[in-house]
Amino acid sequence: QVQLVESGGTLVQAGGSLTLSCGVSGATFNAYVGGWFRQSPGKEREFVATISRGGIFINYAESVKGRFTISRDNDKNTMSLQMNSLLPEDTARYYCAARPGAISSDPLTYEYWGQGTQVTVSS
Repeated sequence: QVQLVESGGTLVQAGGSLTLSCGVSGATFNAYVGGWFRQSPGKEREFVATISRGGIFINYAESVKGRFTISRDNDKNTMSLQMNSLLPEDTARYYCAARPGAISSDPLTYEYWGQGTQVTVSS
């Protein structure tokens, strides 16, 4: 059973930076595609970024492209999301997820999820 645990969420001012981490246990992470999603109250879960098993293929939501960077360290079974130039609209609970196969922006295709970490960006 793959287990994921996010960390790093906090309150940050607009324009600031933050790095989220996702620790993976119960499986070898290099067998899975990784993804970051976010959800605000009253909204659907939204795709943020995804990274292939070897880290070669990456895709971002248009709203974060150029500001966020997804990465992974398969030796450490971790995945990260570096977030720069944060905006108030980035406020959400951020989730990491894993799935076999190819990269995907569809949250319904991800099998394993963490509990999330809250990011709040103040204006």
